[in-house]
Amino acid sequence: MPTMAGMVVGSMVGAGVFSLPRRFAEETGVGGALIAWAIAGVGMLMLAFVFQTLAVRRPDLNAGVYAYAKAGFGEYTGFYSAVGYWASACVGNVTYWVLIMSTVGAIWPSLGDGDTLLAAGLSTLGLWGFFLLIRRGVREAAAINRIVTVAKLIPILVFVVLALFYLKPHVFAENFGGADYAGSLFHQVRGTMLATVFVFLGVEGASVYSRHAKRREDVGRATVLGFLSVFAIFASVTIVSYGLLPMGEIAGLRQPSMAGVLEAAVGTWGRVFVSVGLIVSVLGAYLAWTLMAAEVLFVAAQDGDMPRFLGRSTEADVPVPALVMTTALSQLVLIVTIFSDDAFNFALELTSALTLIPFLLAAGYALLIAWPRRPGQAGAERAGAERAAGAAAEAGRPPVRELVVALLATVYTAFLIYAAGLKYLLLSFVIYAPATVLFVMTRREQGRTVFSRSELVILAVVCAGGVLGVVALALGWISI
Repeated sequence: MPTMAGMVVGSMVGAGVFSLPRRFAEETGVGGALIAWAIAGVGMLMLAFVFQTLAVRRPDLNAGVYAYAKAGFGEYTGFYSAVGYWASACVGNVTYWVLIMSTVGAIWPSLGDGDTLLAAGLSTLGLWGFFLLIRRGVREAAAINRIVTVAKLIPILVFVVLALFYLKPHVFAENFGGADYAGSLFHQVRGTMLATVFVFLGVEGASVYSRHAKRREDVGRATVLGFLSVFAIFASVTIVSYGLLPMGEIAGLRQPSMAGVLEAAVGTWGRVFVSVGLIVSVLGAYLAWTLMAAEVLFVAAQDGDMPRFLGRSTEADVPVPALVMTTALSQLVLIVTIFSDDAFNFALELTSALTLIPFLLAAGYALLIAWPRRPGQAGAERAGAERAAGAAAEAGRPPVRELVVALLATVYTAFLIYAAGLKYLLLSFVIYAPATVLFVMTRREQGRTVFSRSELVILAVVCAGGVLGVVALALGWISI
């Protein structure tokens, strides 16, 4: 279990935490931040409980997020869940390189905010350098991740302690209600939602790697333990920052804003200290996310839901074809960021949006299992789930608790999709639509009818959304 808990913490503690002060200060004050973290904390805790429950109820399912969507809503929906989760990991990996280059850009102006040609070139070297590292073996990479997880927590904890020591009560009080540009409290809270999703991505990390678990119970325990630890860190980093600088000044800091906040309190060494910690943290998170992204494609191919070539692995248990596709998509998104107005925020919010549909489907599946039904009306899916889980897995898990948790998780993820807005939903479809080629390849390999009638409806919606997204980009209705 410690290794899996380390994967959860390592996946969540990455670029996001170092950007939190500015991301929150751009939208809300202390009051709104407290409400936002309360909503995010409860919502994500419900998702953590969902993954904990499903890990025990469905021990036959691996690569959790994708597998749960397939089990609950069919092969085609499961396919898109796998694609969305995989793509979100690839886009999220780009934020890491953008933030590293932006950090170094403070002393090397040619790197800008991580969105210049030079920054993209250096990031490309990093992308493929990590590909070669992971290519050597998953176990070796996971061992490095455990070391990095411990190392990167130190500067974050030091930041919180120093911020509390230098906290200015009058500045904190002035920031409580938010600045004039913040708008209504509802608008403030809504504006922070994608940021909270981004920093909590990885809460499902143990579920994704469930095939490596010795005991299924360890998957759920690692998920909840990792979430609670990281939640305390994220909320602390955000709130204490409001006590060091006026909200408007925090909003104007370059990323990583945590470095600028600490510099204001203790001087230049504070920026250097946080910057070094960021680079260690981000590289560790990149390693964990690359492993998870490749794992999703690999397991999907093993289950017959992706083309066969993605199910190949080496003797060292490395799914090389899946790893190549993961690195290649990250490379493509990295090129796109050169043309973005705000490369970091664009990649951050697109990452969050891509993850929301897989999360919603996983929560919906948990709701489907927990929903009370009359005897004789359980249906094949529910009966199969209970047979797979076994009577022991049901012991001590009150159906009412599972129902409430699943319902809250479903409502929360649905609200996040609303908060993300139409722009990122359309951009998600731009990625989903061409990925359909992989589904067609898979069905043809198996000699099956490519699309059923119901699947054709889903295909029409996805393709229409993709076309509308491209048109909106071309006409300037939405921008990156």
